[in-house]
Amino acid sequence: MTAMRIPLSESLYRYRFDLLLVLMLLVVVYGTIVPEMAVQWYQDDNYSHGFLVPLIAGYFLYQRFGELKTAPVQPANMGLVVIIIALVQLIIGSLASEYFTLRSSLVVLLAGITLYFFGTQAFKTARFPILYLLFMVPLPYIVYDALTFPLKLFVTRLSVGIMKFMGLVVIREGNIIMFPSITLEVADACSGIRSLMSLLAISTAYAFLMQASSIKRWIVIVSALPLALFTNTLRVVVTGILSNYAGAAAAKGFFHEFAGMAVFALAIGLLLAIGILVREKES
Repeated sequence: MTAMRIPLSESLYRYRFDLLLVLMLLVVVYGTIVPEMAVQWYQDDNYSHGFLVPLIAGYFLYQRFGELKTAPVQPANMGLVVIIIALVQLIIGSLASEYFTLRSSLVVLLAGITLYFFGTQAFKTARFPILYLLFMVPLPYIVYDALTFPLKLFVTRLSVGIMKFMGLVVIREGNIIMFPSITLEVADACSGIRSLMSLLAISTAYAFLMQASSIKRWIVIVSALPLALFTNTLRVVVTGILSNYAGAAAAKGFFHEFAGMAVFALAIGLLLAIGILVREKES
């Protein structure tokens, strides 16, 4: 592709048939991949935030549209290399039935198409909205399990330590919490991984929306991990105390679901507070 500096509007018009063909090919190739991913968002609470990710990415792209219109468009052949990498990803993911590789190839492909047709300046402007789409792709189960187990043990250990400090008679065996009258298991949902997945997506969007400096953005983004651990530890402690005095019903059914929503709402509130404090603090 010849390197030419042309306005974005002219570039869109000049390559309208090419872009239309690319769009049609994307619909054909990913016509089953994306809907299947959406089904997982619906069925798996760990990734229910996936429905919001394309909307948030679209908003950030809309926010940058004025800058995109004035950006010099100089098509880059490097984009073709990225497109080839994405297609190799697609083929390997399809042959190996490795869904993360398969699904994330769409994001890589969008990055390559942007580079190839519109160049580095346009890609730099649209980079965050494109890469943000990675948050909609569920992690491989091997990675999910590798993260969940140590988080579950950490939350269990910390929760038991807090309850012992409060004077409760309690011992721990792995992720099992044992009181004199009842035994509780800290399940995957209480490990913090579910909150962490959604909080990372939210904190990243919040950081880029509210913070100007890279350091402040990273502070907000990284705060998702301790917030997820703190709020889920609080959930386990409260559940443990209530179960110890009120019985196993406190760890099941409505209360368990309500506690999950309550701690996530608390985490969001704390995240907003951190963002405001970081924004107001002098650099």
